[in-house]
Amino acid sequence: MKNVACALTIAGTDPSGGAGIHADLKTFQELKTYGMSVITSIVSQNTTGVQAVSHVSLEMIEQQLDSIISDMPIHAFKTGMIANQDMMKLIYNKIKHLDAPYVMDPVMVATSGDTLIERDSRNYLRKNLLPLTTIVTPNIPETEYLIGEKVETDEDMKQAAEMLVKNFGAKAALVKGGHREGDAVDFLYDGSRIHSFSAPRINTNNTHGTGCTYAAAITANLSQGLPLNIAVKQAKHYVTLAIKYSLDLGAGSGPTNHWAPRIHTNNLTTTEVE
Repeated sequence: MKNVACALTIAGTDPSGGAGIHADLKTFQELKTYGMSVITSIVSQNTTGVQAVSHVSLEMIEQQLDSIISDMPIHAFKTGMIANQDMMKLIYNKIKHLDAPYVMDPVMVATSGDTLIERDSRNYLRKNLLPLTTIVTPNIPETEYLIGEKVETDEDMKQAAEMLVKNFGAKAALVKGGHREGDAVDFLYDGSRIHSFSAPRINTNNTHGTGCTYAAAITANLSQGLPLNIAVKQAKHYVTLAIKYSLDLGAGSGPTNHWAPRIHTNNLTTTEVE
């Protein structure tokens, strides 16, 4: 079977399985996409927070990238945690030649509030990596960090999405509203117009890895050739189900459920039979 969508994630680990490359690969698999990964950092984390971080050597990151790029098809790729400027420079030089959609999840702060990126890396990310992206997917704290301004209202979110495209060079920007009150509303600016994606807020603390999962779903959808707005729409549906059927594991913010669509479908089937 040769005609299979292939997606690459470049990110850090999560031994508890809820975020990072673990969430990405689970999402790829669930969305019928062959997943590949390059590990940038070994992160000791769980549902309660980040306990320690050890960065993979630049040589090993380069070797991982070369192993995949030289041998495997890449139909879309995403980056997550890229902790410092040296990593960013290396990854930039490797991915700038790839002819595939690039989804940037600018992982800077974990759900627990722990910082995951060195502060002096922001300018390099904005100047060099953002212009390569097909879409960047920051939450509100990450958006504020990227643009250097407060984001509090729907209008702020829309303006921030436009700013990430017009001022920083991203082809599209999805500013996610999960940190706000009320319905979870996200705004996508695709370079010409604003699209909104809304879902009812789900009353749960189990949101570990939602950003990774959302971006990975967009990546999987793009790898299959879907148009950007459809890729985002379907990813929004996927992550909403993953939160709805989230897993009550661990002592902190539990993980989302990457096989949630199967549970949802089974529930619908059972209801119809009854």
